[in-house]
Amino acid sequence: MPELDAEDTKLVVLARASRARTGAAEGAAVRDTDGRTYAATTVALPSLKLTALQAAVAAAVASGVDGLEAAVVVTAAEGADADALAALRYLAPKAPVHVAAGDGVVHTTH
Repeated sequence: MPELDAEDTKLVVLARASRARTGAAEGAAVRDTDGRTYAATTVALPSLKLTALQAAVAAAVASGVDGLEAAVVVTAAEGADADALAALRYLAPKAPVHVAAGDGVVHTTH
């Protein structure tokens, strides 16, 4: 189990809260290079489907960020979705992506 610093722990809290508030399958949060955070959940509409991480990255991009420095995904899955990771890696090739269970325990870092 990876040890997280305080800023990454904050991302876990934000992702868990977003997921719990909406009852979504996943919650995610990202931090930009200025320290601002963006949280999102799974989007599952008939005409639009995004993972929580894709939605968080999209929110950050829509706010004009130049780069991201960390991300967290809270999910029942074993790891982050490959397409979601690709979206994040476009802005942050080396940023850690922590994957946590619903209880907030991080079990994987990409």
